[in-house]
Amino acid sequence: MSGGIFPAKKNALDELFGVKKPIIGMIHLKPMPGAPHYKGESMDEIIEFALKDVRTLVEGGVDGLQIENAWDLPFPKPEDFGMETVAAMTAVGVEIRKASSLPLGVNCLANAVLPSIAIAKGCKATWVRSNQWVNAYVANEGIIEGASAKAMRYKAGLFGDDIRVMADVHVKHGSHSIVADRSLAEQTRDNEFFDADILIATGNRTGDETELDEINGISNHTSLPVIVGSGMTESNAVSILSVADGAIVGSCLKVAGNWWEPVELERVKRFMHQVATLR
Repeated sequence: MSGGIFPAKKNALDELFGVKKPIIGMIHLKPMPGAPHYKGESMDEIIEFALKDVRTLVEGGVDGLQIENAWDLPFPKPEDFGMETVAAMTAVGVEIRKASSLPLGVNCLANAVLPSIAIAKGCKATWVRSNQWVNAYVANEGIIEGASAKAMRYKAGLFGDDIRVMADVHVKHGSHSIVADRSLAEQTRDNEFFDADILIATGNRTGDETELDEINGISNHTSLPVIVGSGMTESNAVSILSVADGAIVGSCLKVAGNWWEPVELERVKRFMHQVATLR
């Protein structure tokens, strides 16, 4: 439902992927230059680690890929996101685009949406993920404001109409809103009103299963597609995707289910076999 919040849009999920219940495989990048855990590895090493995961995810049958500076802990606030990280992630993205024709997205932590847009423009990625698109919240990094107003103007200035926005409704690792007076329905409407293209339902932390009530609570108050952004596994894929329109999947596709490990082909194949039953 739309409720007259914003003029109806075409379904961005359909336009990006062209398949029912698209699955986006995560590329958790090694530490970028300038990050605390970076130990001087060459960009060739960082790129090759990412490309191994790309090749495995493609062979396993996912529908899209998303890069994220997952190893850059502790994450900086958006205004402190480094130019060196933008450069490095763009270099990785360019090589991924050469290696695969799958749609590619970008997520810069924490909530650095303008850098994500710059990277997307530089490597021809077609979406960015924003962990906090509207309002403000208290996170591990401190007080984080919604990115939408600055991000949409920046995107317009780069002629980035082809870059879509996937926005978390309830951000992971945060308080959801500073004064906690916005219901899930209101937060959903806020994200749509501030021009997001696809909404994301998540658990509270990386790998936490997303509750069905959370997915339905968002879907029931928006005309936008709703995907799941955390906690997908082979065992819950069918139940979650029976109500969600797609998913971003990371940890469960990795060796031993750890986000920092390489992607494991058999895990990807088993997961995508479950997805196939819904298509």
